[in-house]
Amino acid sequence: MTPARAGSLPTQAVLVLGGSLLLAIAAKVQVPFWPVPMTLQTLAVLVIGAVFGARLAGATVLAYLAEGALGLPVFASGAGLAYLAGPTGGYLVGFLLAAMFLGWCSDRCLLRRLPVALGLFFVAQVLIFAPGVGWLAAFIGLPEAVMAGAVPFLAGEALKLVLAALLVTGLWRRARAA
Repeated sequence: MTPARAGSLPTQAVLVLGGSLLLAIAAKVQVPFWPVPMTLQTLAVLVIGAVFGARLAGATVLAYLAEGALGLPVFASGAGLAYLAGPTGGYLVGFLLAAMFLGWCSDRCLLRRLPVALGLFFVAQVLIFAPGVGWLAAFIGLPEAVMAGAVPFLAGEALKLVLAALLVTGLWRRARAA
């Protein structure tokens, strides 16, 4: 199912650029949610990882990070190397880890069944939040980082995890039926 195994180099380049554009757009889309608004960025990371495979997903997130490092306005707020080194930099590193992990899972056809996919998407969320909260803790301390950088987002991230798993397992079903 993953494009990393199929397609020419130009096709893969278009997928990487398109995926990085999707990440940039998802970073800017705010959905009203309680207790804090959420963006669709982590949903995009999860889906890109699961659909693109490890190599293309990694290249896509690296392209996105490079675009932001060069000053393009692709992040939720801010741009440049200073933004990457700022309080949210750990989450950006986590995006790469999560996308590559889910890509690895997809390359091995592990995301076909919903219960398994839900568990693996949960692991991917941990791979986003562990470096994110850890890096944020260097700025504000661990208890504060957990309370500010994880707790308010748990409900929204759980919802995005379920949506991504439903979407990806649905794509697998369609691919098998075709």
